[in-house]
Amino acid sequence: MYAVFKTGGKQYKASKGDVVRVEKIQADAGQTVDLDQVLMVRDDQDKVVVGTPMVKGGKVTAKVVAHGRADKIRIIKFRRRKHSRRTQGHRQYYTDLEITGISA
Repeated sequence: MYAVFKTGGKQYKASKGDVVRVEKIQADAGQTVDLDQVLMVRDDQDKVVVGTPMVKGGKVTAKVVAHGRADKIRIIKFRRRKHSRRTQGHRQYYTDLEITGISA
């Protein structure tokens, strides 16, 4: 059984027991989070439920494992022969979620 859900402007595919790295969620480590923007659910008998756009009554339950910051991303804008260069970078915040349940 797996589900496709949306959080933080991105879509993720996950099964029960998977650890998924998503955009930062305002929740403490160890807390349970319900994600209700479920786009699709497929069960063990190959029955597929596709939402229009969301599955009615669909929910993904997850436990917050940890918060962190990803590796630094460097952005360089360079113009040749103009003696011009701009450097910028940032580290994106993330949350690791362990999927504990999927319901349609």
